[in-house]
Amino acid sequence: MVQRQLPNPYEIFDLLHFKTPDLNGRRRRLTAAQTIWDLRKIARRRTPAAAFDYTDGAAEGEVSLRRARQAFRDVEFHPDILRPALDVDTSCQILGGTSALPFGIAPTGFTRLMQTEGEVAGASAAGAAGIPFTLSTLGTTSIEDVRAANPDGRNWFQLYVMRQREISYDLVRRADAAGFDTLMFTVDTPVAGARLRDRRNGFSIPPQITLGTVLNAVPRPWWWFDFLTTPKLEFASLKSTGGTVGELLDSAMDPTISDADLAVIRDMWKGRIIVKGVQNLHDTKRLIDLGVDGVLLSNHGGRQLDRAPVPFRLLPEVVREVGKDATIMIDTGIMNGADIVAAVALGASFTLIGRAYLYGLMAGGRQGVDRAIEILTEEIVRTMKLLGVASLAELEPRHVTQLTRLVPVRGQVRAAADSL
Repeated sequence: MVQRQLPNPYEIFDLLHFKTPDLNGRRRRLTAAQTIWDLRKIARRRTPAAAFDYTDGAAEGEVSLRRARQAFRDVEFHPDILRPALDVDTSCQILGGTSALPFGIAPTGFTRLMQTEGEVAGASAAGAAGIPFTLSTLGTTSIEDVRAANPDGRNWFQLYVMRQREISYDLVRRADAAGFDTLMFTVDTPVAGARLRDRRNGFSIPPQITLGTVLNAVPRPWWWFDFLTTPKLEFASLKSTGGTVGELLDSAMDPTISDADLAVIRDMWKGRIIVKGVQNLHDTKRLIDLGVDGVLLSNHGGRQLDRAPVPFRLLPEVVREVGKDATIMIDTGIMNGADIVAAVALGASFTLIGRAYLYGLMAGGRQGVDRAIEILTEEIVRTMKLLGVASLAELEPRHVTQLTRLVPVRGQVRAAADSL
């Protein structure tokens, strides 16, 4: 029989510890967010539908994005036991410099549309965290202002080769003069992908105020206040080139770019050069032969060709064939620090986050970006400790199994290999 007694009030009070309420709404929201998915929920509540869907959406049926995220969910880890990893070192050497973490911030266009602090929030947060920040050609903060926001950190520049080549050449010169150390030559945008959410929302840059946008903005007055009381939304590094937003966008998508353009930019650029948007082993080998420092396996976050290869699934083969000859990086689908650990274990030199950073930005500006980086860092450290590894160098392919859902037809795989 269990012995029972009357409750002792003093013992009850000893168990009760009331938390002091935080009157700062932004800090309270961000502290409560425990995952990137939590930040996404906050971002969706606080951002008009057109701006949120521009960030959150992908091309056509959004199959590529779902597959990329599912590929990370389908990871099985294999931890080592009785291997203490008390002090975890998350730093790495990447493209001639140090990063405190195995990820950086990917280039994103129209960033101030999501939240008015835009690239300044991303660059300054990256600098504080000791990781690289990448500015897009279609960024809404200039090359020079990003450098000012992150004067002592590592800044990279993502380049679209414009139809008017001299525009791109001028951007390369400006990025070099501003001390950017790495250039991302982007190759997966011969034409724009069909981003159906944007079409359905009547999305435009700058946003057009219609009855629908007014109704959607009613519960989000803070976003419109920020948007209407801050500098005009424009492509900051391109504003001196002339042309409407639509004309500049059309100019950025050029199906005629070729190896010759890469050679011209390679000759102009003094720093490291990465080709972004590589989606097969054959192109990876060819680009390395052309003298690039590395490749970024990417399907543009699923925003260009839907049903394109999933970079994380492509990674092991590329690393096995050419990993000793060049830097191999990946993006697309990363929503958890464990995703980053899995990518490094399978041989990725580095990873980049896009949406994960933007969800934080929309949820709380610079503080939200800080929180996104903090969440991913905590997940990376915890995953490494549970695997029994104390440094990124200790991660090996044996720590990870990619569980298979989609298996190519054998005959098609052989035919594709023969055609290359």
